[in-house]
Amino acid sequence: MSSSRRRLILILTFLLLAYLGGQLWDIHRVGHLSRSRHADCAIVLGAAAWHNKPSPVLRERLNHAITLYQAGAVKTIVLTGGYGKGADFAESEVGLEYCVKKGIPREVIFAENESLNTLDNLKEAQEIMSQRGFKKALLVSDPWHLKRARRMAADLDLEVYVSATPSSRFKSVGAKSRFLIGELALYHYYLLTGK
Repeated sequence: MSSSRRRLILILTFLLLAYLGGQLWDIHRVGHLSRSRHADCAIVLGAAAWHNKPSPVLRERLNHAITLYQAGAVKTIVLTGGYGKGADFAESEVGLEYCVKKGIPREVIFAENESLNTLDNLKEAQEIMSQRGFKKALLVSDPWHLKRARRMAADLDLEVYVSATPSSRFKSVGAKSRFLIGELALYHYYLLTGK
């Protein structure tokens, strides 16, 4: 292999690594934007329900939305998430029961139970917002999920601000690394396919 070809491969490798590093940093940055915002609603992106109880990931998202409502940052909560494979309860239904048990008035909670992925969560939430005349939303999820979700919301012309859960169920270095790398792949899959 000639030295000029080796140099070209090294340059291209460096550029690829720099791009991927920049994207990983930006996924982290978006998920940790700390701004005090007010909106019509908090959109809680779906996560697994364990039968009739929220999984730890879903519970953290619900707890954050409850905190936003109690602090007066939002007037309503929009819950998303349908029935997982073989599930008897939709994620949003489990979330609704959880919020009510935590003292949130039933009349300020809106839930859909059709969506099975992030993009569909947002499309269903958009329908609820349109029906209710809501203009702005705080988008609630785990920090590293929010860059992809925010991009999807922007492509749907939804006006959202990210509002990450302050705590995460992903604690170990291995779990965090898998989540971050997974989001990097999913973000670029969405850019390429729109799904």
